[in-house]
Amino acid sequence: MGGNHTISKILSANDTGETGGHQAGILVPKEEKILSYFPTLNTNDKNPRVHLVFTDDHGTKWEFAFIYYNNKFFGGTRNEFRLTRMTPFFRAHNLCQKDELLLQKTPEGVRSVTYRRSKDTGLNENGVLKLSSGWKVINF
Repeated sequence: MGGNHTISKILSANDTGETGGHQAGILVPKEEKILSYFPTLNTNDKNPRVHLVFTDDHGTKWEFAFIYYNNKFFGGTRNEFRLTRMTPFFRAHNLCQKDELLLQKTPEGVRSVTYRRSKDTGLNENGVLKLSSGWKVINF
């Protein structure tokens, strides 16, 4: 593989807190190429998590948490991966809906975070709102 592993997420209003609702972080899809960016969690534990340190373009370090909310298997209802503790980063960089979050990891495991401002209206060629998970693999 040799190169950096980069994934991105087009942020929703819910991700950035613009809707005023409360959620536990950004939903991470159960797609192998996306999940392979993150460390493997012990699914035998209830709600396993790992804290990951990312460095932004200014050299500031940010600690995000990657969590598998698996309480469905422990009497609860949730069965999803989330990336949490991101609100301070979003606020510091004034990120909003449709901005793109980029997470990069070098082969040595060094993680960085950056973003791109949106130029997208969110509408397709027919003027209809485009819906998707917003995640994609850029380099693998």
